[in-house]
Amino acid sequence: MEYTTVELIGTILFALAVIHTFIVAKFQKMAHHYPEGSIGENFFHFLGEVEVVFGLWAAIFLIFRSSIEGFVVYDDSHHVVGGALHYLEGLNFTEPAFVFVIMCMAGTRPVIMLAEKMIMIAAKVLPFPGKMAFYVSALILGPVLGSFITEPAAMTVTALILLDYFYSGEMTPKFKYATLGLLFVNVSIGGTLSHFAAPPVLMVASKWHWGFMHMLTNFGYKSVIAIVISTLVVAFMFKKELSGELEIKQKHDNFMIPTWWMTLIHLIFLALVVYTAHHMVFFMALFLFFLGFATVTQEYQDSIKLKESLLVGFFLGGLVTLGGVQAWWLQPILSTMPDLPLFFGATGLTAITDNAALTYLGSLVELTDSAKYNLVAGAVAGGGLTVIANAPNPAGFGILKGTFGEKGISPLGLLAGAIGPTIIAMICLQVFASLGGGAH
Repeated sequence: MEYTTVELIGTILFALAVIHTFIVAKFQKMAHHYPEGSIGENFFHFLGEVEVVFGLWAAIFLIFRSSIEGFVVYDDSHHVVGGALHYLEGLNFTEPAFVFVIMCMAGTRPVIMLAEKMIMIAAKVLPFPGKMAFYVSALILGPVLGSFITEPAAMTVTALILLDYFYSGEMTPKFKYATLGLLFVNVSIGGTLSHFAAPPVLMVASKWHWGFMHMLTNFGYKSVIAIVISTLVVAFMFKKELSGELEIKQKHDNFMIPTWWMTLIHLIFLALVVYTAHHMVFFMALFLFFLGFATVTQEYQDSIKLKESLLVGFFLGGLVTLGGVQAWWLQPILSTMPDLPLFFGATGLTAITDNAALTYLGSLVELTDSAKYNLVAGAVAGGGLTVIANAPNPAGFGILKGTFGEKGISPLGLLAGAIGPTIIAMICLQVFASLGGGAH
């Protein structure tokens, strides 16, 4: 493995960022040692925000890179040819921007209420008590919708519904982590029915000529089976907490219900953003129009989640910046593994690096059809193990973290909650592949 000084520093800082995500609770605890509102308290609270971690270490990396290469290097014609700025301009920040926009749009009252109605209708046909039926319906239908409205939107909608109906009530920590792990895994594999919704699939679909039918027949149905099995297992494990009827929530006394045409306009905005997901200049302009529409109809809207969405975008932007210098060690690993070790290796590597970055690096080397399948299958199966494993995870994390108390969400707790659904996903993706659907 050959590497430059900059790449080595980038990998060391990436490792430190991963470690930082595991100790954010320590920084939050340190903040309480300082007077409320003081610089010390604010500083350690800042370090204790998971969404800040990769952006912070990416900034440190850029400082190091600038000291080694310079901030900007010009040639004789005054064109930028090197330096930290040149590196940044060569990266693609479309995905962080897309996640920011889709989070803001998907978290609006009309979209959430429509999703709730769909889940309620599905819950009525399930042979379970009201609360359990709604839980099962939300954690199956929500993630599967991710194949059509994209995974970040599905994560946002499902997490907000879980927040309203489950996390805001009396829920044991064990049940919280089991549900969080289930949500992350289900969303990661739930976007594989189509070729445009899951970030790790998006990275390779056009290059490998994977279309809708390829995804549906090679990944989609296996993912749905895994989602159903995992959700039913968790629901029956916590059937005592899910006993009884569901209490319908109403957030405000003067709650204004959106009209059908208002909901339709929201869906049109969402559809246009999804359709132009690769074109930041267009979907950011759409977002500005959407903000104008939301302002005009504000009595039918909840507050747009700008802060939460920006933090998630910042997290992903930092991940892109640091991930850009990890190819020197990831690519040789991916290109030399046999199929089954590649599947398990991709699942494990996803826990410490974004699965979209992993599949992108795999697309840069020549792989057999079966190796391509195993790489993507492992990447999506492991997408719930950590916050950084899948691009939509920080969205769900940001929405639900406030319900886990002062210490926030424990990375080990999330890992424990996700390990069962991950194993079920791995089994489904491998067993059904061996029966004839995974290497075409």
